Amino acid sequence: MSTLTYVEALREGMVLEMRRDPKVFLAGEDVGLFGGCFGQTQGMFAEFGPERVVDTPISETAIIGLGTGAAAAGLRPIVELMFIDFVGVAMDELFNQAAKMRYMFGGKAKVPFVARMPAGAGFSAAAQHSQSLEAWLAHIPGIKVVMPYSPADAKGLMISSIRDDNPVVYIETKTLYGLKGEVPEGEYLTPIGKAAVVREGSDVSLISWGAMVGTCLTAAEQLSKSGKEAEVVDLKTIVPFDLETVLNSVKKTGRAVIVHEAVRTAGFGAEVAAELAEKGFDSLNAPIVRVTAPNTPVPFSPPLEKEYIPSAEKVVKAALGLF
Repeated sequence: MSTLTYVEALREGMVLEMRRDPKVFLAGEDVGLFGGCFGQTQGMFAEFGPERVVDTPISETAIIGLGTGAAAAGLRPIVELMFIDFVGVAMDELFNQAAKMRYMFGGKAKVPFVARMPAGAGFSAAAQHSQSLEAWLAHIPGIKVVMPYSPADAKGLMISSIRDDNPVVYIETKTLYGLKGEVPEGEYLTPIGKAAVVREGSDVSLISWGAMVGTCLTAAEQLSKSGKEAEVVDLKTIVPFDLETVLNSVKKTGRAVIVHEAVRTAGFGAEVAAELAEKGFDSLNAPIVRVTAPNTPVPFSPPLEKEYIPSAEKVVKAALGLF
């Protein structure tokens, strides 16, 4: 094991795969000499050179189009959008081309590329650079969506995503970049589509992904002081969604609180809640509760942004309200 930050771990995943497979390359804005907007690609240009670490124009359409075409032609590109907020510019390439190509060619065409997208609030980057849009992407058949919390999963899901033969959107929550944790050395894969119970509990299930897993872990410690033991489930992957792990947790605890940073309306938490209501209703001893961001743009003001992002205190209040 090594102790790495989240950003170091995801970079290690990319580097290992580029060393292993010459078909893997990286492209995006400022990924080369600059080393990435948040330092995600530091040192990669020096090792792999301009043919495999490619600085692109400021064009999300071109970046996702490059990934789609290169993947269909037999390469395994990793393409980066500087912020997930800009994915709307490239949605036609993503949902009408990359997502549908394998299906429309009867499985004969593979589109193995990873689209990396930093997401989330917490930096006072205002409404156009702070959104969590995983639910948009989850709605598109043909795309896998991963959103790791721990540094170990940042590396493991990166490697799994690069090796997958389908388009994978890899969402990096920006507030996690400095998070430190133990990461297995060398080749290490986290399976796509498998959630994990990261804290055992018996009274209430806290279900989340990305940075909100950390919020849930903090809330669970606070709940323990109130005599309630919370189980924390980290989905890790939005699509495919590991419903079985969620159902097993709620069967044990009888209560569910779903926590995400995205806005409430049509957030992915609504899908989790619907599946629980349809397939786990008999396990529930209380209504399903969601703790989310409000249905507003992300504020620039630091105090307002702090209020916008779900807090451990809000999770605790929601959980205690179920008893």
